[in-house]
Amino acid sequence: MPEFPARKLFLAFTLILLLLCVFTVLVSSEGRPSVSARAAVLYEPCTARFLYEKNADARLPMASTTKIMTALVAIRHGNLDEEADIPDAAVGIEGSSLYLKHGERLTRRELLYGVLLRSANDASFALAEIVSGSADAFVAEMNETAERLGLSDTHFENPHGLDAEGHYTTAKDLALLAAAALDDPVFAEICSSKSARIGEGENCRLLRNHNKLLSLYDGAVGVKTGYTKKDGRCLVGAATRDGLTFISVTLDAPDDWRDHKNLLDL
Repeated sequence: MPEFPARKLFLAFTLILLLLCVFTVLVSSEGRPSVSARAAVLYEPCTARFLYEKNADARLPMASTTKIMTALVAIRHGNLDEEADIPDAAVGIEGSSLYLKHGERLTRRELLYGVLLRSANDASFALAEIVSGSADAFVAEMNETAERLGLSDTHFENPHGLDAEGHYTTAKDLALLAAAALDDPVFAEICSSKSARIGEGENCRLLRNHNKLLSLYDGAVGVKTGYTKKDGRCLVGAATRDGLTFISVTLDAPDDWRDHKNLLDL
């Protein structure tokens, strides 16, 4: 009986190993998506089920995803089409900005578009002062709202999300907050808008939504981006499929757009 060549035996063994690796990757990708984020969840609000969790309860900074709560609190105060003077303290705040000017007047609704599309820190601070009389009073309302929503691992120190000690949330809490916000038709309409025009004359601004998911993912309806050098890339996404809404959250995610596509494809 001829001896089985050693080369053929090696090739056969290598092929078997390759097939096993491919099978393992396929099984893994079906059951658990590839996610670069430090923390992540996929949440389905209708049944209140978390379909995916990674470090879901870890308290982490949230950057500008803070503005989900900022917008929700402001919307619940109403008077959205009421014009107001831009507070002096809001002019010149660092980071993403509408570059608000002294003496400028905008409606609360216009500022909300600045908050959710441009992620404008000056618009967030202006809205806080206009709505509650001071940023501190507004932040107190943000924390009260978080408590009412059962967000036990969330605390706010400001209305815009710039780095601050004691300003934190979890991926799970952010998903619950986003679900509450999306229940509000005004919030849902604004955060799903790809662009908007606010102001008049020389103060007219064309805003484009920073949330690329609205263009990258079929059925995407929101929600909010966030980034600081310290916090990393933070993103709350949402998409509708078969009559259901799915909310994806990543905190400190180097590859957040891909993370969310993988999560929402589950």
